[in-house]
Amino acid sequence: MKRRKFIQNSGLLGLGLTASLEIYPQSFLKHSNMIKNYPVAVATWNFQNATKMAGTMLSNGATALDAVEKGVMVEEANLKNTTVGNGGAPDRDGNVTLDACIMSPAGDAGAVVYLKEIEHPVSVARRVMEKTPHVMLAGEGALQFAIQEGFQKKNLLTEESEKAWKKWLEHKEYKPIINIENHDTIGMLCMDENGDIAAACTTSGLSYKMNGRVGDSPIIGAGLFIDNEVGGAVGTGMGEAIMKSVGSFLIVELMRNGMSPQEACKETVMRTIRKDPKYKKFQVAYVAMNKQGEIGSYCIHKGFSYAKFHNGESSDNLSESYLKG
Repeated sequence: MKRRKFIQNSGLLGLGLTASLEIYPQSFLKHSNMIKNYPVAVATWNFQNATKMAGTMLSNGATALDAVEKGVMVEEANLKNTTVGNGGAPDRDGNVTLDACIMSPAGDAGAVVYLKEIEHPVSVARRVMEKTPHVMLAGEGALQFAIQEGFQKKNLLTEESEKAWKKWLEHKEYKPIINIENHDTIGMLCMDENGDIAAACTTSGLSYKMNGRVGDSPIIGAGLFIDNEVGGAVGTGMGEAIMKSVGSFLIVELMRNGMSPQEACKETVMRTIRKDPKYKKFQVAYVAMNKQGEIGSYCIHKGFSYAKFHNGESSDNLSESYLKG
């Protein structure tokens, strides 16, 4: 009888273990004993003013969604940042067009593309997420919606950006610039004190791009992606390459299957390297965070870094890269 009861109990234990393995992601099981590393805010490039804003809000009890929106808005209003928001470099025809998206812990998302004359596209994207049945609005429709929501139109082409554009017109040479130091798309991940994750990404895109071009930044799964059960990722660099690999979504899925954020970022960059023989001519970089607040980053060319705010401390962190020279 005792032997029979032992076998029965062992069988129940096995079923319980199997059920737990099915319910919880492998990444959770692998890292479940890690020390709590949140609340925390991280962002592409050395945008420490942005992560400080978000991180301070998180420390004061703000939600990840509120913090990530306010964090990237710092760079949207930064006139010295010529690839985000107000003061962004125009397209070939002199138009400053903005792209942005935001994603909540619940998995909801909103995005705007080819938006003109609105300084904070990330806030318009949030309104799309929360007030419409859609995920993305574009061009005139996005502008019309923004005005209906009370946003004010504004000339985003600064005197400095206009001068640089007119100088470019003299030669009209178009090529991506690798590692525009501290002046590039900002993608941000925030985890609040409850362990919930939100993400946002905003940009004015490639300088002097073709009129109508949209990059990866407002595309859910490319420029950013989160799954609140697993973690999140944001990307920066050559948007076309990131879109082709659906890079941020891939990173989250790799973490779901047991990889650390660092391992997942590296594998995703390596896929681009293996598939595109021209990889030396452009930059691709990712930052990822799992549910324990563990952070990883990887890029093609050295020089990319990410900003982090945690426990009241701000830091600039150099990413690992495939190319060392």
